[in-house]
Amino acid sequence: MPRTPILLVHGGAWAIPDDMVEAHQRGVSNALSAGYAQLQKGASAVDAVEAAVSVLEDDDTFDAGRGSFLTRDGRVQLDALLMDGGSMRAGGVACVERLRNPIQAARLVLDKSPHVYFVGQGAEEFAQQHGMELIDNGELVLEREQRRLEDAQAKERAGLPDLTFAGDDKSPETAAELASHDTVGAVALDAKGNIAAATSTGGTLNKAPGRVGDSSLIGCGCYADNSSAAVSLTGWGEPIMKLVLGKWAVDRVQLGRSPEQVAPDAMAYLHKRLGGHGGIILLAPDGRFGIAHNTPRMAWGICDAQGPRTGIHL
Repeated sequence: MPRTPILLVHGGAWAIPDDMVEAHQRGVSNALSAGYAQLQKGASAVDAVEAAVSVLEDDDTFDAGRGSFLTRDGRVQLDALLMDGGSMRAGGVACVERLRNPIQAARLVLDKSPHVYFVGQGAEEFAQQHGMELIDNGELVLEREQRRLEDAQAKERAGLPDLTFAGDDKSPETAAELASHDTVGAVALDAKGNIAAATSTGGTLNKAPGRVGDSSLIGCGCYADNSSAAVSLTGWGEPIMKLVLGKWAVDRVQLGRSPEQVAPDAMAYLHKRLGGHGGIILLAPDGRFGIAHNTPRMAWGICDAQGPRTGIHL
């Protein structure tokens, strides 16, 4: 019997300023429209999350694709992962600089390679071999982000504290006020009952070149398995990686807990153990879902039989 498709997306969890709320909601709404259109025509959950995340990568409101945070040397480096919960196939790329849509490169890895993960130049060459255009990194760089990098490095030289990687002595609210986390992601359930997840990011501001966060790592910022759930996370990557938080969450769904319970529990666990902050979307194969964050705001959206809904607060 066909299932009623569901799509959830997120566009980051942090202290989203009032003057950026509308742009975040508009971006999330556009991603919902693109992804759910795929589900309505009978496409797979993998197709839906790829379509939704591609829209978010193209929207410079978010820290994914064009407009991402810059590395210490002023470049954009992108990471993305896509996972199919039915087949357990996955595709990931990291530290790519010449691809406009890393999630589409991740899809190529999933579909066209016996491997799971490509990085840097190897990932770019693989994508090009399978039809993706390589671009100049400058096409991904915005003047807004150049100014933001200059400000961050000026504070660094002045010896001011950087709360991007604040420890247990910093509340998630305090850290989030100074460090935005606009990583994007989506989870979906299709008419055949399969689930999928995707996450894409430009990483953290002023990061060391070559740094990889949680977003593109299986079980950390992204995971999908039809026997448990699909998950995408956003936030401070290092604590999420240390806790393998995506797998932590889906395992608890598999043990019988509801996504509505597990999502806030995951955020509480993240902060209790390592002082981390972020947000999560979590979707079970039976259609139950959970959305939670321990930051002041999170951009999120859902589309199902009741139509699309988006929000910033939860």
